[in-house]
Amino acid sequence: MATFPIVPGQGRLDLTIEKQIEIDGVGMGVLSDGTPFLTGRGLARLCGIANPRIVEMGQTWNLESPPPMTAGVKNILQGRGIEIEKPYVEITQTSGSFYAYTDAVSLAVLEYYAFDALNTTEQAKSNFRLLAGKALEQFIYTQVGYDPNNHVPVVWRQFHDRVSLTYNSLPPGYFGIFKEISDMIVTLGQCGLHIDSTFVPDGSVGSIWANHWKSGGFDEKFGPRKRWNHNYPEYFPQAKSNPQHAWCYPDLALAEFRRWFREDYVGKGKFATYLGTKVKQNALPASFAQLAIEAYTQDD
Repeated sequence: MATFPIVPGQGRLDLTIEKQIEIDGVGMGVLSDGTPFLTGRGLARLCGIANPRIVEMGQTWNLESPPPMTAGVKNILQGRGIEIEKPYVEITQTSGSFYAYTDAVSLAVLEYYAFDALNTTEQAKSNFRLLAGKALEQFIYTQVGYDPNNHVPVVWRQFHDRVSLTYNSLPPGYFGIFKEISDMIVTLGQCGLHIDSTFVPDGSVGSIWANHWKSGGFDEKFGPRKRWNHNYPEYFPQAKSNPQHAWCYPDLALAEFRRWFREDYVGKGKFATYLGTKVKQNALPASFAQLAIEAYTQDD
């Protein structure tokens, strides 16, 4: 069961709701990282309590002397090695914030009302017996139709789909920019910054590298570059002009590209400039841009 250290007031900008359903008044779903959750009202219904008790738990979570219910749930979680700053994962949506109570938190609340509360409920006891351990996770996965073993999380799907379209599509003896910077894209994804139709770093890298190629006279040094048909996934706006006639470069130039990418594009601030442009376009939160720079430069 996952632990989610959330920065107060920030929300999880990198997470979305993958699937969601309501069954007999119990709202449930799966987040884009595969975490199963219950809604606050769904959790309350499962425990046989009023929804304001769940709301109160969130409001009193960080008090020095929280009420018994909040303290009891925190103690249960701490006993399982789980330390969180909020009892819910806050998902930032265009319509406002959505609070998702993970399976770990939901089971702790259920256990509290089954055994520890002054007024335990038979409903909580019955549901805890049914859903303890991994049963709640499996129940949610089954109800929403989610298979964690054969699933690409939404936040990774666009990268996955672009890789699928470029795999083995380059001419023999040539390399493409997207494949060569995939390690950077993965590193950014691990810190919460995933590629989409507005964040296409290989476009930035490719255009600046092309200028470096021309100014260095590399056609004569390494052999001429070629055009190849690069396609975006059909749900990208860029797909309207598929195929994209992108440049690919002789394998002989790989060492120079990697040196340039490390020392010039990243080392001399071009990567930071690109991220700054995305922040100004409101395509990227400023906090994520800084995290991305730190994550990639440290990894590099």
